[in-house]
Amino acid sequence: MYTLTEETADDWWEVEALYDLCFAPGREALSSYRLRDGVARVGPLSLVARDGDGILGGAVRYWPVRIADNDALLLGPIAVHPTRQGEGLGGQLIQQSLGAARALGWTRVLLVGDEPYYARFGFRRLPQISMPPPTNPDRVLGQALKPGAWEGVTGMVTSIAPQ
Repeated sequence: MYTLTEETADDWWEVEALYDLCFAPGREALSSYRLRDGVARVGPLSLVARDGDGILGGAVRYWPVRIADNDALLLGPIAVHPTRQGEGLGGQLIQQSLGAARALGWTRVLLVGDEPYYARFGFRRLPQISMPPPTNPDRVLGQALKPGAWEGVTGMVTSIAPQ
């Protein structure tokens, strides 16, 4: 049993340690991290999952981005501690955070990931959307939180940070 709550400043180092454990060294060099530089995460959607003893089992973060004149959410990173994988915790984090995003009025969300895994949560390839290189275009996935939200949206994903 896990409790999912909004990530707080006190959680930051522990969440970063989880991401370091779960992802390859140099993860901050990925193009998706450049989109996050200087941008505050979307607090109400950035969740941590703790077990009954308060031990961190997983975390997800979201960031605001732009595609042309359209707002979107960038999901990620999401990670589940290796000792907790296979328990459905990643799915819980995704489903609860997407529900919260919908309730807050967000209409579209994208991520860079494996379609076979994320398709079960409603994510599909977005061939009309580009991430900064060297992102593999086959891994750019999205979900409309409102019907038709991706219709007519094309172009490069950019940061909302002042340039």
